Amino acid sequence: MKYLSGETVFYIMMKAREFDVKVEPESMDRDSNASDDGCLEILEDYADDPTAAELLEALTDLNADQLHELVALVWLGRGSFSKDEWREAKQAAYDADPSAKSSPSYLMGTPMLSDFIEEGLSELGVSIEEFEVGRL
Repeated sequence: MKYLSGETVFYIMMKAREFDVKVEPESMDRDSNASDDGCLEILEDYADDPTAAELLEALTDLNADQLHELVALVWLGRGSFSKDEWREAKQAAYDADPSAKSSPSYLMGTPMLSDFIEEGLSELGVSIEEFEVGRL
């Protein structure tokens, strides 16, 4: 990848992984006792959820070239393009959103975003293990 660093992609992938596991709240009672509910509230998706805010911030901090590469990486990971079509994927991402202004919301709304990013990296021959080890 020309514009995205491995560290940036890994950070976004980890935030997307945290965001992907969120579920609709079962109740509107946010005053429950964490020991009684098994701390399940952390997995519920509320409008003021910091996980969503952190992911959105990471995405909006990217410039247009970086966002186009990230969208292309997601498309590669979901199988819309092959490794040999990497340039075409980046061009398609640019064509879909030249200014990349809607790309952050598009990515936020992509189910399994973290899985697609990881698979896209794998298709490009990039291992995330070096970044995972650094987090321990």
